[in-house]
Amino acid sequence: MKFDIFFSICQTEIDGYMPNEKVMFQQFFDQLKLADELGFETAWVAETHLSCETQKSNPDAVIPHFKGEIGLNTDILQLAHKAFALTQRINIGSAIRNILCNGGPLAHAEALKTFFTLHGLDPQEKRKLFLGFAAGRFPFSNKPYGIKPRNELEEAGWPIIKGLIFNQATEIFLRSLKNEIFSSQDLAPQMLPLKFLKDPSVLERVPHQKSGEGVLIPPFWEFDKVGVIPFEAPLDLLQLVVGSHDPEVQILANRYFPSWVFNLSITPMATIEATHQRMAQHYHPAGGGWHRSYMPRTSLIFLNGDAHLSPEQQRAKARDSAQNALENYWRAMEGTLDPRKVAEAVENAVYGNPQDVAAQLQAKYHPDDRLMLWFDFNNHDNAAIKASMEAFWHKTRPLLMKDGQ
Repeated sequence: MKFDIFFSICQTEIDGYMPNEKVMFQQFFDQLKLADELGFETAWVAETHLSCETQKSNPDAVIPHFKGEIGLNTDILQLAHKAFALTQRINIGSAIRNILCNGGPLAHAEALKTFFTLHGLDPQEKRKLFLGFAAGRFPFSNKPYGIKPRNELEEAGWPIIKGLIFNQATEIFLRSLKNEIFSSQDLAPQMLPLKFLKDPSVLERVPHQKSGEGVLIPPFWEFDKVGVIPFEAPLDLLQLVVGSHDPEVQILANRYFPSWVFNLSITPMATIEATHQRMAQHYHPAGGGWHRSYMPRTSLIFLNGDAHLSPEQQRAKARDSAQNALENYWRAMEGTLDPRKVAEAVENAVYGNPQDVAAQLQAKYHPDDRLMLWFDFNNHDNAAIKASMEAFWHKTRPLLMKDGQ
């Protein structure tokens, strides 16, 4: 297995305590430096846009019970510069950058090319940025940027149109990274099948253009021919990771670049295995053959390796931590997720003493998987998080290495 680490930087109240933003970032960088020293390959950092707390005051609040901010990192590129300056070996990954908001795919391509122009100025630099990109989790992050139904027809087909928008954003984003010169007129047309319209009568009221059994959706970004600078940005230290389990967009991304697939926390095993099979056929040839580690998977880790406790006491402490964290979190997220998916997420948790955690990871995952170990889930105890990280690396990890190495 390959071992990465996942950081949420989630500023929420836990047992009556909510750190301020400065403390949250100080603890993140402290944990990041330890992850680098221990030898974790990549630090994946959650990315969020616009305040979760503020959206609770709106009539269409999507997480009305969550107190605080699900994540404080709003820009992986700025954070990565500082992260690289404070560490020696570890790579940085975005989990996940929303390319619809904050100006859309052209703006994100330009920012990324500027980042790599600066990151590549040091000829000795070898650390990568793993750019996980997606459409964003919550609509309140996208609506201020115009990503919302523009007419009654789009309202009637919005669940499908959201996916079409991300497909188009992916095309714009990746063509820009390849230095193509193009306009919105050059984009692949996006078609909404008529069967997905909740109210087909809207076709009588809204002007539209039909295409076979569907309706053409005009681009959400209209622009004349553009070239995204800097044109000479070196992208050899970039690894793209598409944050979607939509087969169409996975295949689309790999027409332009070798693109991994980011596995969201709540994904059925059947979907995971089908993705591996698909990517074995469609992974961009410039990336070589597809490997299971190209789909990093989050795993909630509740590990107690306190040497002053017996293995049974360690197990009990870890179990209590897991139960408390998961109950608090899902209570805060009440009404936002399908109960079946919540059950699958809880099942994803790994807890116990170092030996327990090793056994559970071996049972749950393929030996060639890449795991993003999540130690800071619903936890603000910096010392405890770091102790769990060290216990994993020094006590659990050796049990998982092939031939004991």
